[in-house]
Amino acid sequence: MADPRRFAYFRETEPPRGGEGWESMYPYYLVPAEETRTEEESRLWFADTMHWSRGCHPLDSVIAEAAYLGAGQNSTRIFALPASLGQDVRVHHGYVYISPVPVTDPEEIARRAEHFHPRAGYYYENWDELYARWKHKVAGVIDDMRSVAFPSLPEYEPIEVVTEARGRSTAWEVIADYRRLIDDLFVVWQHHFEFLNLGYGGYIVFFEFCREAFPEISEQAIARMVAGIDVVAFRPDDELRGLAVLARDLGVDHVVTGDDPRRTFTAMAGTAKGRRWLRAYEKAKDPWFNYFAEYGFTHDQDTWLGNPGIPLTGIARYITRLRAGEEIARPVARLRAERDEIVAEYRGLLTEDEAAQFDELLGLARRVFPYIEEHNIYVEHWAHAVFWQKMWELGDFLVDSGFATARDDVFYLNRFELEAVLHDIVQSWAIGVAQRGARRWASEIERRRVIVAALRSATPRPAYGTPPDRVTDPFAIMNFGITTERVAAWLGPDGGGDRLTGVGGSPGVVEGTVRLLRSEQELGDLRPGEVLVCPISAPSWGPAFSVAAGIVTDTGGMMCHAAIVCREYGLPAVVGAGFATTRLRTGDRVRLDGTTGEVVVLNAASGPTVAAA
Repeated sequence: MADPRRFAYFRETEPPRGGEGWESMYPYYLVPAEETRTEEESRLWFADTMHWSRGCHPLDSVIAEAAYLGAGQNSTRIFALPASLGQDVRVHHGYVYISPVPVTDPEEIARRAEHFHPRAGYYYENWDELYARWKHKVAGVIDDMRSVAFPSLPEYEPIEVVTEARGRSTAWEVIADYRRLIDDLFVVWQHHFEFLNLGYGGYIVFFEFCREAFPEISEQAIARMVAGIDVVAFRPDDELRGLAVLARDLGVDHVVTGDDPRRTFTAMAGTAKGRRWLRAYEKAKDPWFNYFAEYGFTHDQDTWLGNPGIPLTGIARYITRLRAGEEIARPVARLRAERDEIVAEYRGLLTEDEAAQFDELLGLARRVFPYIEEHNIYVEHWAHAVFWQKMWELGDFLVDSGFATARDDVFYLNRFELEAVLHDIVQSWAIGVAQRGARRWASEIERRRVIVAALRSATPRPAYGTPPDRVTDPFAIMNFGITTERVAAWLGPDGGGDRLTGVGGSPGVVEGTVRLLRSEQELGDLRPGEVLVCPISAPSWGPAFSVAAGIVTDTGGMMCHAAIVCREYGLPAVVGAGFATTRLRTGDRVRLDGTTGEVVVLNAASGPTVAAA
């Protein structure tokens, strides 16, 4: 009988059929191992399906390394969060799992607090100035990524190598630029977490004050006190709304369709009004369409720029609503009015001294909030778009050099194997002999194709290992919704029943038919009035929010991107339901309560069950 106090251990589960041997694809320190078994089994590991909604290819695992190095160093070594260190990371059956590392010794917490307060205080006191510098730093790293190039190796070096007495081969730049690209990725992720946990921390301090001052207050009410703040994360979707309005005003709205972008652009180019619309579209593209349809953590996700069918579908949906006489703008004024009403109501219950503290903490929460959402644009979208573009170019280089037969072969190598392959190519070219690993890797890549496909066919388990007595990590709580209560709920029955519970991410009660989607590539299947059920919804799914009645996700907390965006769109949402994509099917009729976090199945549809990885 399973132990009700814990989840399954890594070693107790088998991969899906065809996925055997998956461990060999990833760096050794990302894979559960016998020598670290005791430590791994004593801790909680939860699936980061927010960022890796599907199994990751070997090369894609580099993002997990970079992300959790950045998260760990800022929590553990730079700002010294008192009650939590970083998040340890493993890849199991192709999916990324993370484990918050708590600090439980009161003396150690106090010692760390002595370091934390002056360091965090410096950032809080200088937040706006430091944030402006942060944007400049990140933009510089992205520009450096763009300068990376992988040109074909020539038969002979350019004559300038001789006439300028360079004394080194230009071919070496292939390896040097690859290393620079990887270094830039790690640097941009260190910048990513420079502010993030402090941002969550600022909100948590306000949250805890409210819970103590107002014992009956809901998490929703606290979150709504910081709603209605404009951030650049909403800008891409705002551009779609603007283009929809312009198409209507110009009388070219009938031309817009996501089904055939080429036809849309050709028809627009044929008229003066259409060309005017195209100029606005081109202006919006840079940089706002350099935007992943999900989070950009895997190489095979589309950007709006690369797949114009995505933004055109969004524009077409807004046009449909405009024709119906609906208001398509985000309800910012209403959100701000509701926000101010909630603030006034609760502030009026406080003493003068308490109100002054309330004002200070609310001001801090609102000051840090934009970063909590905006960093996603700079790192996950803009930086990742360049990174994956360069990796695709490297795939072309492998094909051009005769090492690979398909440009996506590159993603079946992890970052260390890929550097070894580049050394093989450059060294063999330099000496004038055949590459030594081409045939070896050809068969291995084909083996890995089968493994990755099998791993991606299964739904990952929400968690492994032994839960702590109390979850304290602010990143886990605010972003992922991994709370003590949520873990206890996951340990309960997960195989049946007509109710699921999660975090009330955005208020409202709706009933509707489920549309189960597992990736952004299926967004076109969503129909008006349906309840979107998915592993996690991304901020870039804004156009889909215009037709969905509500959203249910497997993962996410009160301050995850999905919850924040749903609140800003006025769309009811339950996040962090854990088993939503395994318990619910397309066609189910459900009622979701975005305030209480409850989802009730009113009428179940028949359909196949989903295997768990």
